[in-house]
Amino acid sequence: MTPFISKSQQNLGLFDNHTDIGPVKHKGFASYNEQAQTYTIGGAGFNMWGNNDQFHYLWTTLQGDFILRAEIAFKGGGVDPHRKTGWIVKNDLDSKTKHINATTHGDGLTSLQSRATNGGETEQVVSQDSFPDVIQLERRGSMWIMSTAKFGEEFTRVQIDSMAMDKEVYVGLYVCSHNENIMETVTFRNVRIVRPVDPNYTPYRDYIGSHLEVMDVATGHRQILYSSQHSIQAPNWTVDGENLIYNSKGRLYNYHLASNEITPINTGFATRNNNDHVLSFDGTLMGISNHNDADQGRSSLYYFEMPGSDNPIKVTKDNVGHSYLHGWTPDKTKMLFTAQRNGQYDIHTVDVKTGKETQLTNLKTLDDGPEFTPDGKHVFFNSVRTGRMKLFRMEADGKNQTQLTFDGYNDWFPHISPDMKWIVFISFPEDINPTEHPFYKHCLLRIMPYDLSEKPRVIGYLYGGQGTINVPSWSPDSKKIAFVTNTKM
Repeated sequence: MTPFISKSQQNLGLFDNHTDIGPVKHKGFASYNEQAQTYTIGGAGFNMWGNNDQFHYLWTTLQGDFILRAEIAFKGGGVDPHRKTGWIVKNDLDSKTKHINATTHGDGLTSLQSRATNGGETEQVVSQDSFPDVIQLERRGSMWIMSTAKFGEEFTRVQIDSMAMDKEVYVGLYVCSHNENIMETVTFRNVRIVRPVDPNYTPYRDYIGSHLEVMDVATGHRQILYSSQHSIQAPNWTVDGENLIYNSKGRLYNYHLASNEITPINTGFATRNNNDHVLSFDGTLMGISNHNDADQGRSSLYYFEMPGSDNPIKVTKDNVGHSYLHGWTPDKTKMLFTAQRNGQYDIHTVDVKTGKETQLTNLKTLDDGPEFTPDGKHVFFNSVRTGRMKLFRMEADGKNQTQLTFDGYNDWFPHISPDMKWIVFISFPEDINPTEHPFYKHCLLRIMPYDLSEKPRVIGYLYGGQGTINVPSWSPDSKKIAFVTNTKM
């Protein structure tokens, strides 16, 4: 076996080491591009089948449940149509060991392969998917779930209901050329190793860690800017394009993109802020939703001039119900929010000078996530009025409320790009309670044209939920979005 290459000698990102598995003829390689956060692996090997394997392996070690995800690209047309790549989980680094292998081949064959005993034969569950470039492998106890997709599409799923592996396993990316005389190369981007929340966690009490991420919307390429063991939520891009503002533990923080410096934002007495904070369109005012001790801890609306203030100005009145901010009118005269009034949650505006509220929706079912368009003519929001949480649009005065999305997902938080060409939003699985916006789920970031000329398509596969993209998070040039994903650190 080829000796290990120490991580101290080479930065391997999420992984500890790389090595050839089995007696390959040509030594493989692995590298990590720190700036792009991409990986490149070259591997030889005659096959990964039967009772013996040969491939090159970039690996780390994990315990318990996990979610592995990567987007892949073979280099060139290849030599053997059965060249393969993907994720493999092994009990050890022997070539004949038990394993679970989420794989796709050069000819498009995609399958969840397994060897149930050391030295045993390999079996597979073939997916209906073909030529995917997104591969995800999830462990839930002894259950193994492979989800694959062509980037932009929804996942196709196959699974093995029960196959015991060690609690402590090797996990990693691999390449096998399926031809012992040649080397094949694969690049991997948006590689994520997620350790999910414990199944019996209590929402709003038990938090796991967070990644602050930025995505190039045109390509789907993502970068993690900052990782924290705290819950950080709701990044909001400043209008100069230089900073992201997020909340954590009731306070707001400024992340400077050029220097990676993090500094607290002065919010004075308002230190129980939730994740509903929004900059005015011109960036001069920050609106916040702070839990008001004088009103039994209910969320109330305040604002202050940037870059901070000892005394935010209160806008909503006490003893009227919760108020959760989601937007401003372009002229800064009104705040747009989700209001708990008269036993239901509807969308309201409030005059920042007088505190006078205007109700825009009036249904017993939940309406939420409102946002004005940059021209001030429309409000986009999400509503569960049709049974699932879906996106809607209405005129600025609440007239002509029109449904925009219709498939099986639960869609939240429509955000309009500054150039008014795109709508980005988060989609939750069909099986959630549509009145909830839960933490820690498999979610999709989706996008559709502002003119509704195309159906939604996927731009991000992620593990997140509450706090991922609650507030307007487009860059001012409409090229990028910021969001949060989650994992145990």
